[in-house]
Amino acid sequence: MARGNLPETPTDPIPLAQALIRCRSVTPADDGALAVMQAALEPLGFACTRLKYGEVENLFARRGTEGPHFCYAGHTDVVPPGDESAWADNPFAAVIKDGVLYGRGSCDMKGGIAAFVAGLSDFIAANPDHPGSISLLITGDEEGPSVDGTRRVLEWMAENGHVPDMCVVGEPTSKQALGDTIKVGRRGSMNAWITVKGRQGHSAYPHLADNPVHRLIRVLAALTAKPLDGGSKFFEASTLQVTGIQVDNNATNVIPAEARTFLNIRFNDHHHSSQLSDRIRAVLAEHAPDHELKISVSGESFLTQPGPFVEALQRAVRRGTGLEAKLDTGGGTSDARFITHYCPVAELGAVGATLHQRDEHAPVRELRDLAGLYRVVLEECLS
Repeated sequence: MARGNLPETPTDPIPLAQALIRCRSVTPADDGALAVMQAALEPLGFACTRLKYGEVENLFARRGTEGPHFCYAGHTDVVPPGDESAWADNPFAAVIKDGVLYGRGSCDMKGGIAAFVAGLSDFIAANPDHPGSISLLITGDEEGPSVDGTRRVLEWMAENGHVPDMCVVGEPTSKQALGDTIKVGRRGSMNAWITVKGRQGHSAYPHLADNPVHRLIRVLAALTAKPLDGGSKFFEASTLQVTGIQVDNNATNVIPAEARTFLNIRFNDHHHSSQLSDRIRAVLAEHAPDHELKISVSGESFLTQPGPFVEALQRAVRRGTGLEAKLDTGGGTSDARFITHYCPVAELGAVGATLHQRDEHAPVRELRDLAGLYRVVLEECLS
C-alpha cells in the first residue's frame, strides 16, 4: 500500500478501536459504545449530546461554533456475528494477531471511527485554534432499519443550528488500497412485494380457473424484458432483480389461488422511485389487474457533484497516499442518503475487504494510516 506523505499519528487509534469492538453493540444495542466515544471526545473540547429515539442511542459532538463546519458521520452498531463458535476468536474480544485487529466492527466501522478520532486529535494538537468547527454524528441505527438514527439526528441538528457545510461518512469504501475510492453518491433502492390473485381450480379444467402463476410470469417477463437504462456519467446501469417467487401449493393437479413475487431495484439518477413504481403498476394493470402491491423505498439515488469539497478530499488522498482517488457511486445504501439533503457528502474510509464476514478484521497499519489520512482531510477542508 502506498503511504505517500501520511503523517505518523502520535495518537494511536487501536486502543479506541479495541474498546469499541468490546462493546457488543449488535444493532440496535449500544452496550456502552457511545459512552466510550463521549469519553474520548470530551477531553478534546467536544460538547457531546446524547440523543435517543425509540430504542436507538445516538451521539452528536461538536467542537467550535463557527464555519466552515466539517462533520464526520459513522455508526457504532454492528451486524450479528452469526455462529460465534465458528470465529477463530471471540468476535468481541478485539484480538490482535500478526499485526491484524480482529473483531466485529473492526472493518465496518468501529476501526474507521477510532481512526478519525485519532486523526482529529492530532489535527487539534497541531492546530488548537483551527478555523471553523468539527462535529461527529455517530448513530446506533445504520445496520438496522435506519429510522431512529442519522435521519432523526439530522432533524435535531437542523432545529438547533448544527447543519454542517460538508460531511465525510467513514464507511470502508476503499477497494484495493487506502484512499483509492471516494464515493460521491449511491444508487437508490426500492423493494416491491406483489401478490397476483387468481381463481383456484383443477388443472384438468383450466377454463374453470384463472391461473395466477401464468399472470405472474407475464408480469415478470414484461418487467425484465429490457434493461432499465445503460447507466449515466457517474452511475452504473440500474437493475431490477427478482429476489423471490412463492406459490403455496403442494398439489400437482391444483391451480393455485394466488402467486407472489419479490423485487429489488437499484436505480441511478435516470430514475425516481415514483416513476419506477408507476411502471410496476402499469404492468400489473395490463397483465394482473387483481393484485396486491406493496412498495418500500429505502433511499433515492443521489450525487455530490465534483466541486470544492470533493476536490479537497481528492487533494487529501493525493497528498497523503500519492493515489488519484476514483469517484464512485457503486455498492448498496448508506446513511449518506440522508445527509445529502442537508450538505455535500462523500464517503471515504478503509478497505472494505471483510465487512460483515466471519473473522472480520483490519490491519493495524491500515487503521493508523487512515488516522493520518483523516488528519490531512481536516487540514484540506478547514484550511
